[in-house]
Amino acid sequence: MVVSLMQGNEAISWGALAAGCRFFAGYPITPSTEIAEMLARELPKVGGTFIQMEDEIASMAAIIGASIGGLKSMTATSGPGFSLMQENIGYAAMTEVPCVVVNVQRLGPSTGLATAAAQGDVMQTRWGTHGDHPIIVLSPTSVTQSFELTIRAFNLSERYRTPVILLTEGIIGHMREPIDLPDFDALEIVERVITDTPDHYVPFSNDLGDVPPLASFGQGYRYHITGLFHDPMGFPTQRLDEIDPWLERVHHKLDRHLDEIVMVEEDLQDDARIAIIAYGVSARGARHALKLARSQGYKVSMLTLLTIWPFPEAQVEELGDQVDRVIVPEMNLGQLALEVERMVGRKKVARVNRANGEMVTPQMILDVIES
Repeated sequence: MVVSLMQGNEAISWGALAAGCRFFAGYPITPSTEIAEMLARELPKVGGTFIQMEDEIASMAAIIGASIGGLKSMTATSGPGFSLMQENIGYAAMTEVPCVVVNVQRLGPSTGLATAAAQGDVMQTRWGTHGDHPIIVLSPTSVTQSFELTIRAFNLSERYRTPVILLTEGIIGHMREPIDLPDFDALEIVERVITDTPDHYVPFSNDLGDVPPLASFGQGYRYHITGLFHDPMGFPTQRLDEIDPWLERVHHKLDRHLDEIVMVEEDLQDDARIAIIAYGVSARGARHALKLARSQGYKVSMLTLLTIWPFPEAQVEELGDQVDRVIVPEMNLGQLALEVERMVGRKKVARVNRANGEMVTPQMILDVIES
């Protein structure tokens, strides 16, 4: 199936359908609404369900329930809606329920500018809920990657029993680019493992590897789900000999599989003394700045982060050891730069920030390279 021109939000919707998403619950909010509009039309065609909820709190709760019931599920939102979802994102992490949350970022805080893009939710995706928990956050730089990373979000969610956030922006969401959609039947799609022990199912076992199997409600297995700390059968517990093994397993189940989770794109140049580390829509301006700089004789490398969380520490640290300066362009006042500074040292990092709804331009980055 070949589509000559497609919007980023449309590509996300097609990616969800290709991955097997059969439930969407959401509340309309700019600039993510096209995702809901398209899935409202397309999900019933494949036997799926679309529900417009009363708000984003209910939307997040609905997709958790649908996932527990056996359906791959997704919601999409932006800005204030993402803030409202935080408590239930934490619940999904605590109960290890797979689901996908799309956040098409817009300028904030508060209502901000609904039609202006930003990258101000980077830290909120990681630290927005109370308490500690792991999370996976992916960030596309194009319409094609919007499709591909949506499929990857579902696959990682099912593989690791965790909520996965697809973090994009209003620019990527609304821009149109040529895209060649593959044959959906030829895609590699991950399905959840129900159980390897049909006679005895332990949904939160700490002795079955990093990710125990997940049997859906209605399949004949009796167990409990709660946002409280729980024992291997899901019932609330205050016993440290049950809490501590759970903490160890859940908080390291992603760290032990970084090779499967972390995705970056490298454009390295021999003997480069300057590097650009970028993500999302800012990576597009950075790529053009890279081209301009090299045409002027500057030796510059670039690292594009498609996985933001878990943060690609090894890749960033390795690149930082090879250069004298690292430039981090962002449509915020310096969020991911904090992580880069942690890995390579604050003195090496030059921030290029813009938080007024306009993109970081190639010239802004080139000015820093030339300085």
